[in-house]
Amino acid sequence: MKFKRNTYEMNAEPDMTPMIDMTFQLIAFFMVLLNFGESEVDARIKLPSSQLAKPADTPLEAPVVLQLTDDDKVIFSGEPMPISELDRPLRNEKKFIELSGGKVADATVILRADGSAKTGIVQQVIQKCQDNGFERFALRAKQELEEDR
Repeated sequence: MKFKRNTYEMNAEPDMTPMIDMTFQLIAFFMVLLNFGESEVDARIKLPSSQLAKPADTPLEAPVVLQLTDDDKVIFSGEPMPISELDRPLRNEKKFIELSGGKVADATVILRADGSAKTGIVQQVIQKCQDNGFERFALRAKQELEEDR
């Protein structure tokens, strides 16, 4: 009796579904990460130009971004408020920094003031921050390039 030998073709194609799935997850992750940097910038604030302005050398640790409009309102976390109501959000930010193990004195307050904001109002905002324990400040301005002059 003769046995017939069965021959099978072997197909060695890898399953690409997990790799494609992981690629899309990484893309979504990096898209979410990149959008956080722009969330603290408000288009209503027109920064003044300065020849002395330069980009920050290193990223700031625990930055607190306050934006001062030309009508004497402070934008904090996307919400405009009068300066008189700034104490509560600053106290909350102070508690958050302390609960996360940081020191309020090490946090940097980034102040983005509109070019037409009054200097006295900027000083009032800085005083409110100092009253709540913040000691480091960074004022933002638009870098004036040679061809802008």
